[in-house]
Amino acid sequence: MLGIRVDIIGRWAGAAARCVWPRRCALCGQSCAPDRENLDLCAGCAGDLPLNDNACEHCAEPLPAVHSGLTLCGRCLQRPPVFDACVAPFRYAFPVDRMIQGLKYRRELVYGRILGQLLARHLSRRETRPELVIPVPLGLARYRERGFNQARELALPVCRSLGLTVSSHLVVRHRETQEQASLDRNERLKNTQRAFALTAPLTARHVAIVDDVVTTGSTANEISKVLRAAGVEWIEVWAVARAERK
Repeated sequence: MLGIRVDIIGRWAGAAARCVWPRRCALCGQSCAPDRENLDLCAGCAGDLPLNDNACEHCAEPLPAVHSGLTLCGRCLQRPPVFDACVAPFRYAFPVDRMIQGLKYRRELVYGRILGQLLARHLSRRETRPELVIPVPLGLARYRERGFNQARELALPVCRSLGLTVSSHLVVRHRETQEQASLDRNERLKNTQRAFALTAPLTARHVAIVDDVVTTGSTANEISKVLRAAGVEWIEVWAVARAERK
């Protein structure tokens, strides 16, 4: 009974606070009415997000508009990744790229919640759900530097919204790697090779890996190798954004 009262009081307090301090868009700063998911974006900014609506069905890489009839990119046709599917609702372009950078490098955690809610909204349309959700782990040194794992900040609102289980410690980065953003494609592939390991036996057969942005897919691919060796049958990659091939 006490828990119910506390919850009711919390809702009243939140409603009162919104009356005194109107909700503002996290991008443009204009006041905005909250939607059913309490997303801190105005309708205009939400409508301007760069949708990844013409993408490879396997790795979610954006495809040129002139090839709108294609379903797979050339790389997946020649050498498909280890994972079975990738979901990335946005292209890594303004303002999504600035939101991800703000989360990772400036500790603007509000973007973790917003981007996680947007990802959950997109994933809610999928018919099947994974048994387990695994955020891409950080190395210990980078975790100490940042104080948080941005992939976990994205995974938490997704799992809360969809009623899924998140496991932040089942996969670890057992050797330190360079920041992927500073490397070219070949360097990225070498950088993540054999960098991940399981800390416990895995019984789940359908697993989703969560990351902020997929560029070459090398990180997700290396984690997928570990999961596949452990017996996982279907591996999905869930990312907020997918970078275009340069």
